[in-house]
Amino acid sequence: MDGQDRLGYEQRLALELAAIGQRLTTISTEMREHSGSVAAAATAVAEVVTPPPAPAAPVSVPVQAPPPAQAAPQPVPPPAQPAGQPPNLWVQRQFPQQPAQFPQQQPWPAPQPRETLFEKLGKDGAGAKLLAWVGGAITVLGVVLLLVLAVQRGWLGPLPRVLGGAVFSGALIGIGAWLHRNPANRVGAFALVFTGFAGLYLDVIAATSLYEYFPEGVGLGLGLAVAAAGVVLAMRWNSQALAVTVVTACAVCAPAVTQGFNVLLAAFLLVLMAASTPVHLHRNWPGLAIAGSLPAILGSLTATLNTIPRDFEASVGVIAATTTAVGIIVALLTVRKRPEDAVTVALVAGSALPALFATTLMDRTSASILAGGVAAVLLAIWMIPDLPRGFTTAAGATGMLALLQTTVIALDGNARTAIVLAEAILLAVLAARLGKKSALAGSLAFGLVGFLMAISTAVPIRWLLEEPRYATGASPGDYAAGLVTAVVLGIFAVVAPWAALKLRVLSEPAKHPFPWVVSGLVALYGAAGAVLSAALLVSPDETGFLFGHTVVTVSWTIAALFLLVKGIGNKALRISGLVLVGAAVLKLVLFDLSALDGVARVLAFLGAGLVLLTAGTRYAKLVATATKTP
Repeated sequence: MDGQDRLGYEQRLALELAAIGQRLTTISTEMREHSGSVAAAATAVAEVVTPPPAPAAPVSVPVQAPPPAQAAPQPVPPPAQPAGQPPNLWVQRQFPQQPAQFPQQQPWPAPQPRETLFEKLGKDGAGAKLLAWVGGAITVLGVVLLLVLAVQRGWLGPLPRVLGGAVFSGALIGIGAWLHRNPANRVGAFALVFTGFAGLYLDVIAATSLYEYFPEGVGLGLGLAVAAAGVVLAMRWNSQALAVTVVTACAVCAPAVTQGFNVLLAAFLLVLMAASTPVHLHRNWPGLAIAGSLPAILGSLTATLNTIPRDFEASVGVIAATTTAVGIIVALLTVRKRPEDAVTVALVAGSALPALFATTLMDRTSASILAGGVAAVLLAIWMIPDLPRGFTTAAGATGMLALLQTTVIALDGNARTAIVLAEAILLAVLAARLGKKSALAGSLAFGLVGFLMAISTAVPIRWLLEEPRYATGASPGDYAAGLVTAVVLGIFAVVAPWAALKLRVLSEPAKHPFPWVVSGLVALYGAAGAVLSAALLVSPDETGFLFGHTVVTVSWTIAALFLLVKGIGNKALRISGLVLVGAAVLKLVLFDLSALDGVARVLAFLGAGLVLLTAGTRYAKLVATATKTP
């Protein structure tokens, strides 16, 4: 190699090394700005440091390239060409001019249109499925009609009817199992099997309820075995449709055999629920859960409803309590296994209805125990922290309803109102401590019910407006209960907005004043009721009434002064104090001036006036001092 060629080779090598350095600098900048492009940058370095074929002895470059990344390399710009140098052909080959490419965001796939009914019916085999399932349903109805007609006309005897039905149903199940071995015959096999199991279940019900061949316990056990065999076979064949059809057919046709909705029918429907639960838990078949649970709940409710014209039967309460217990257990097991299952929300709420409805027909003690037990269980579930929110909310709402029903049943008179308001306070405190908005909603519901009960019975409005000589029927015990209820009502009016403010459901009074105004009015009513009840308890005559109203007016004025003093640096308290001043003045003008007379009227006006004068003077000094203080 002569000197000129060697010089040209060294210049090309220098340009290549300069290109490598330029590219490494660019990669370092890109890695700092875009951390996600490390793989593409490493691939670009690997491409750059690959040496071109040299015409003479190879010159090694001590640069170690990282292994190429799996992602496809992004196109990179060529290195800067030094000024005054001829174009480097190798660099142009390594860095061809390409337009910048950026990854495009993949659009969301278009939703697939749902198949219409006509499209489903037009599929191959749809007609065969429809004929098979409809034929099976008609056959089941035919079996029911045959049993009823045989009883009405005395065909054969009871024993041949039962045995004939069992043999016929068993033959259908056997033929269906034989046909299922061939995949081409499985549609007909499903129809025959569901018809056979439904007929066999109805045969067991008929043998138990109509002919009394089996005791009720034995009949329920046989029914459980038949229903369980049907759903287990459906699980082995992996057919939710078969399991749902078997359970639904048994539930729909059972009332015709038991001749109406009674306790035995409710028990057989509960058996269907118990038989379908293990398969539902194992296979996650929500349709089976609904088909097994809904008939049991409706059957228990209807059985309870049918006992209203007659004397209440203890067995109705037992079956209602059992249905509720089984439903809650099934819901709890299901949500533990599959927290996302939406069926559990309806199941935990609906399962409580049979027991709560049955309490309306029981004696007070039994009803209180049953409703209290349901409330305790559901509220305990509501407190479990690791369960889904929707499930616990449904359990808590139903539990609070059961708690309210327990209170209404167990207590009477004015004590009931005080306890309901106390429960509202407890729920508000729990809402603030645990951060549960559902508890706050329950507290407001309890508070509304308690407030309506208070102004109608415990602390009626007539106590605040009418003198005792015009109001009749009140006793010292009523005044004592009214005093307690009014105090609890005032506490609730303070605790509820505090809990709502802590949960950030309610804003400050300056932003949303209406809820605070309502709460303040309720608190004023509670305070006035407590003062009037205490005064009437001491002197249940005109003197107590007049003295009580005088104390109410003066106490409102003092409370307004307290709020104004505390509200110098707090706008909400200052506004509340001014509103309370206005309320006291309105009471003086609109009520005290006409209702009070003699010394009571003078004391009310003098007391309120002196307090306002003193408050005005003192408040002005406090405001001036606060303004001057930096």
